[in-house]
Amino acid sequence: MTAKKKSRTLLHDIWDFLRERKAWWLLPIVVLLSLMGVLIVASSVPYLAPFIYAL
Repeated sequence: MTAKKKSRTLLHDIWDFLRERKAWWLLPIVVLLSLMGVLIVASSVPYLAPFIYAL
């Protein structure tokens, strides 16, 4: 009687939320926050930091 649960990712949950609630205005905010997170992580990598400093 064990039901297999599908593992859902955060990205899938956010996409479902935006689609069901018709909150498309949140999409640019989510994209911007994701890009800033990638930039922060990339700046902590020593060999990428000089390239990001130039931006």
